Amino acid sequence: MTDNGSKTSAAGPLDGVTVLDLTRILSGPYCTMILGDMGARVIKIEQAGRGDDTRGWGPPFINGESGYFLSVNRNKLSVTLNFKHKAGRKILNSLIDQADVLVENFRPGTLDKIGLGFTEVSQRWPKLIYCSVSGFGQTGPKRKLPGYDAVVQAEGGLMSITGPRDGTSYRLGVAIADIVSGMFAAQGITLALLSRERTG
Repeated sequence: MTDNGSKTSAAGPLDGVTVLDLTRILSGPYCTMILGDMGARVIKIEQAGRGDDTRGWGPPFINGESGYFLSVNRNKLSVTLNFKHKAGRKILNSLIDQADVLVENFRPGTLDKIGLGFTEVSQRWPKLIYCSVSGFGQTGPKRKLPGYDAVVQAEGGLMSITGPRDGTSYRLGVAIADIVSGMFAAQGITLALLSRERTG
């Protein structure tokens, strides 16, 4: 495992909580970074052989590391793992055994195909908090569509109020839909942790 940034010495409110991060790009990593900033131990699972796609995004690169990757993956441990392979799945299962939270942002249905969807996972690990981040939810008619920030800005109408009046619409310069999604996911997880603490 590699360390994506040092934690401060003071324990945070989520000290003792372990988060398994199966996310990539922005919304999911932003969510788990917030949890790491609050003291959780975050273990990021990256694609074997290449890691998170954003490791190659730049410039800037800082000592050979993508500035973009570092900006949303601080306070995490990283491991590359092919969990579609039998040996990789065994390792992943042992990590889930230790986890309080699992966060994923695959397209809905993707993890179901390999037995890692909510239904299967919650049966084996009933106290695990399972958070899925997606563009269009898990059940709606558009659920299988990719949920990139620009798509959500357009579908939600945000682009229509950005730019000159009666002119061309513009995408916001910051990926606000992804960032807000990550913030809401982190809030939902912390509330789920509180609920689990109270009710078991």
